[in-house]
Amino acid sequence: MAYEAQNFERLIGTPGFSEQLLKNHFTLYQGYVANTNKLGDLLLAMNRDGKSATPEYAELKRRFGWEFNGMRLHELYFGNMANGGKGIIQQALLYSFITNQFGSFNQWEADFKATGALRGIGWVVLYYDHTGKRLFNTWVNEHDVGHLSGCVPLLIMDVFEHAFMLDYGLKRVDYIAAFFKAIDWDAVAGRFEAARR
Repeated sequence: MAYEAQNFERLIGTPGFSEQLLKNHFTLYQGYVANTNKLGDLLLAMNRDGKSATPEYAELKRRFGWEFNGMRLHELYFGNMANGGKGIIQQALLYSFITNQFGSFNQWEADFKATGALRGIGWVVLYYDHTGKRLFNTWVNEHDVGHLSGCVPLLIMDVFEHAFMLDYGLKRVDYIAAFFKAIDWDAVAGRFEAARR
């Protein structure tokens, strides 16, 4: 069964994100979906044909994680954004969890933004560790490297150049500020509630 690209056109018009930047980003995401499907089909066919011990199979198997995670991370990223954003509710359990662990919401936000401002390309992910009942702001260098095993991604920010350079050039901090205004905290809180079950 093939994966289908989700439609995130609802984000067109989001302040701080040009239509061209978003459309380019959606096209990139659709490529991850297409490549995930292609690799899945190729790997199944190679396995059926007894070619699972070949170097080609090994390389495709490794590549699958890159394409699949690229697909999922973009879905989570676009999924935790809203045109105009939706603020966090201070009475929400997630808000309480953040302030208890980081000292204040502002301290958490400063840490998340600082993580996003690191040199390099990748993702910033607020993870929830169900086992340890902890939150982590984490840098993920590549789609398929650096994820915290067993943790659930709650808030995802893309910091690859394609996410901001068209609108912001090298001013990543300005992009991060625009992203924060577009966060849909209802979606993030919903992920947190689901992860705690």
